[in-house]
Amino acid sequence: MEKYSIYNTEQPNPVTNDMPAVQKLVIKDLEERLKMGIEKYGKPLQPNNGRDPMIDLYQELMDAVIYIRQILYEKYGY
Repeated sequence: MEKYSIYNTEQPNPVTNDMPAVQKLVIKDLEERLKMGIEKYGKPLQPNNGRDPMIDLYQELMDAVIYIRQILYEKYGY
C-alpha cells in the first residue's frame, strides 16, 4: 500500500456551512494591508516605485512556501 503524501491526497468537495466567505476575509485583509502600508510608508503601493516587484513577489512566495511546508510537517507529518 502506497503511503499518502501531499502529491496523491485527494480532497472531497467543500461542505456548505455558516462560516464567512473566504473572499470577503481576503478583502478585509487587503483593506487592513492598505491602511498599514500607508501608515508605514506614507502612501499605498504604487507602480514604478523604484523596486523590482518580481523580486519582492519571489521573496514573499518563498516565505509562504516555507510556512506551508512547516504546517504540512507539523499537522500532517509530511
